Amino acid sequence: MEEILSIEHLSKSFTIHNLDKHIDALRDVSLSLKKGEFAGITGKSGSGKSTIFKCIYRTYAPQKGAIRYHSLKFGPIDLAEAGEREMIYLRKHEIGYVSQFLNAMPRTTARELVGQAVLEMGCDRDYAEKEAQTILAHFELAPDLWDSYPATFSGGEKLRLNIARAMVKRPRLLLLDEPTASLDVAAKWRVRALIEQLMREGTTMMGIFHDLAFMENLCTRKYTVQDGRLWETSALSIC
Repeated sequence: MEEILSIEHLSKSFTIHNLDKHIDALRDVSLSLKKGEFAGITGKSGSGKSTIFKCIYRTYAPQKGAIRYHSLKFGPIDLAEAGEREMIYLRKHEIGYVSQFLNAMPRTTARELVGQAVLEMGCDRDYAEKEAQTILAHFELAPDLWDSYPATFSGGEKLRLNIARAMVKRPRLLLLDEPTASLDVAAKWRVRALIEQLMREGTTMMGIFHDLAFMENLCTRKYTVQDGRLWETSALSIC
């Protein structure tokens, strides 16, 4: 099976200058994922889980190591060294990121936000409108919210919209940073249904979770992060 992502000896540190403090956030992290695999990651808050994702998405630039991604457009590319133009393209077309927080353009409705994600893929407006409506309905966002501004949404509604915007693009690689944190049980299982569908379609995923029941029988690989180090494990634990 085709390897999509290979992280090799990744390290990331931060310096807090006003406190004269150095923090090693990631230490020699390595993993590899094949097409359609789902890596579930657990660990205490502050252990470095989200930093791994931000290095892959290049919100953070790592100090050491390689992040080798097999792109449809660029072929094998090291995300740790990729240029800004390549990263902008990959974020639009191949790599999705779902965080707990929704960052949306002001005066952009929920329907427009999701539709724009589809338009970025080069699809026509009619298709984008249809896909936006389908996924908003799947996550049971009330139709009277579709043409409202997300700033007025509850935390759970914002999170569902954030997930919808990322998943509607069916990315090649999808990073899920605690995507079910503020969702009720029914909404969590709607997220799971789409994750399972994307896996069947070949999307490769990494997810950070505290809800171990959600991960059960879903993840093909399981890891825990402790003090910036990544360990593959068969027994999931947040400790």
